[in-house]
Amino acid sequence: MKVAILDMYEGVPNEGMRCIREILAAYAVRNSLALQCDEYEVRIAVRVPDLSYDIYISTGGPGSPLESEGTEWERRYFETMEALMAAAKPVLLICHSFQLMCRYLQLGNVCRRRSPAFGVFPVHPTVLTEKVFENLPDPFYIVDSRNWQVIGLNHERMAAIGATVLAIEKERPHVPLERATMAIRFSPHMIGTQFHPEADATGMRMYLLQKEKKDQVLTNYGAEKYYSMLEQLSDPDKIMLTYDTFIPAFLDNALSFKP
Repeated sequence: MKVAILDMYEGVPNEGMRCIREILAAYAVRNSLALQCDEYEVRIAVRVPDLSYDIYISTGGPGSPLESEGTEWERRYFETMEALMAAAKPVLLICHSFQLMCRYLQLGNVCRRRSPAFGVFPVHPTVLTEKVFENLPDPFYIVDSRNWQVIGLNHERMAAIGATVLAIEKERPHVPLERATMAIRFSPHMIGTQFHPEADATGMRMYLLQKEKKDQVLTNYGAEKYYSMLEQLSDPDKIMLTYDTFIPAFLDNALSFKP
């Protein structure tokens, strides 16, 4: 199993890369596969993979998904995405990468949220036959940490490229705002998520218990949100289930395309 990880974190410390590496390593062991995993730093080094890999994972990352428009790294990145789509290569786009592709393909309004989303949230699948969701309940639970969202989908454009909404934000009857799109299948081989399916409960818990991060969350979101998140991270039917299920199902599906 030959995997390319497109590192979109721009040198910012993160948990995402560790989580992705660990999921891939565990999957390879469980399925008796030889794993080659190469990482490409996109936004600083302007490095992108060729078409020789079986699977491509493009990570989350910091900052605005709008302000990079016109940069050299973004031009190279979208050239690579076009080539991967043309070659029918399996691709998973996470958070920042998902937002970039929605903007590039003109699928909807990529905009700043009224207030940041942070915590453990329910998400509702919209396509019951989608393979990556078949072992997840409705709702399933995700780690969300974002200032940006995709709303106001262009359904004509979606239909023109064959894209399908796979999941949407939880319903909030008391909030008169459109529910954000949380996952899209861009093509039979390319899927993107607004959330972080790689987030692991144990690592996230350790991260939140660090004094600096704890103080930051308490200041920005309050004690109730902080302790609720810690409690939900311990629930085996929430983040643990999504971590154990989503990316392995994506890998199963991706390898089924391999000749």
